[in-house]
Amino acid sequence: MNAPVPAEILAPSWHVVQSKPRMEQRAKENLENQGFEVFLPMLDIQKVRRGKLQTVTEPLFSRYMFLRLTEQMQDLSVVRSSKGVSHLVRFGTTPAKVPDAWVQGMRQQPLAPTQKMFKAGDTVLVADGPLKGLEAVYLEEDGEARAMILINLLSKPHALAYDVAYLLPAK
Repeated sequence: MNAPVPAEILAPSWHVVQSKPRMEQRAKENLENQGFEVFLPMLDIQKVRRGKLQTVTEPLFSRYMFLRLTEQMQDLSVVRSSKGVSHLVRFGTTPAKVPDAWVQGMRQQPLAPTQKMFKAGDTVLVADGPLKGLEAVYLEEDGEARAMILINLLSKPHALAYDVAYLLPAK
């Protein structure tokens, strides 16, 4: 007598695909053009680029995305040869899968708002402007492009607003 197949095995699932380095978007577009449904969760974060603080959008899971078979595309053999794709993730000979409910939950739950580069109490280095080279303590945001910092000038602490783009993490 055959045992019933567990519902989680029969439920729709998503295969895990690894892209080539920094090729997630290209892999996603090529797989979608072939008829696959692809989910690539993205996250906005702040980074220092060329000495400036910028908000950039990056994949939540670097180099990984999720692919679901569709009626138009049922053949996984073309995945590996798609531009931007490194390989289909496998455990031995079995393709790695995540449950549909997990992916749907990720799609419905908005990811955290932009991760801020600094939080209150962080030591920062002033990278430009009249206070260039001085260390300060990050207090709080002061609008979208400015921050309140606490800096020692003339042996006395002073709170002042400064352009966030000119602040770097102190090493």
